[in-house]
Amino acid sequence: MNLSEFIKELNGDRVEGELVKTIFYSLLTSFVFLGIMYFIQFRNIDGFLSKYGFFLFFSALSYALIVPTIRQVRAYKEMACMSGMMVGMTTGMIAGFLPGFYVASTNGMFIGGFFGVAIGIGLGIWNGKCCGVMGVMEGIMAGFMGGLMGAMTAFMLLNDHLKATAIIVFAISAVMVVGLNYMIYKEMKENERERKEDHLLTFFITFILIAITTWIIVFGPRSGLFQ
Repeated sequence: MNLSEFIKELNGDRVEGELVKTIFYSLLTSFVFLGIMYFIQFRNIDGFLSKYGFFLFFSALSYALIVPTIRQVRAYKEMACMSGMMVGMTTGMIAGFLPGFYVASTNGMFIGGFFGVAIGIGLGIWNGKCCGVMGVMEGIMAGFMGGLMGAMTAFMLLNDHLKATAIIVFAISAVMVVGLNYMIYKEMKENERERKEDHLLTFFITFILIAITTWIIVFGPRSGLFQ
């Protein structure tokens, strides 16, 4: 099994053939939401784009990375223990670290850290339960550590190439998520798809995540450094 076969499946009939489409639908949901909110309210906020635009944009990109993995895992429903643990750990870590980093960049470490922890643990449990309690435990541990570490990283770099770090962090996270997608395909390629569903869940999850993230970044509480 090599990566070229996985790439071919991105145009195939398996759930992997829907990953690119899921990324597109997730991005579309986020950008439509942000565009509407900008013309309704955000354009009246002084310096909105310079203060928040960059981090909201990368939040949308990050959720577009995470949501397809949720769809891929749900399609197979159950996985072997080791694979499910890796799913829970990677999902929890990425889903905690990235939102924690972006929110901490605008609101401070406490808000960013525990927002990242909430998202990381929630999505880590959801994906990790595909292998039972061990995957759930991995999701909780990784979400807890990832959220706090993402916020701490942003806070330490507030005056030292913060935006450049955000780009690097996102790029590395993207590689890890693609690796997870490939691992799931490799482990489950002999299994039939257990669940087929439309993209309504993609729209719903993305909308909830980007709406909450946007509200916190723009209107949420901030630490003393951001007053």
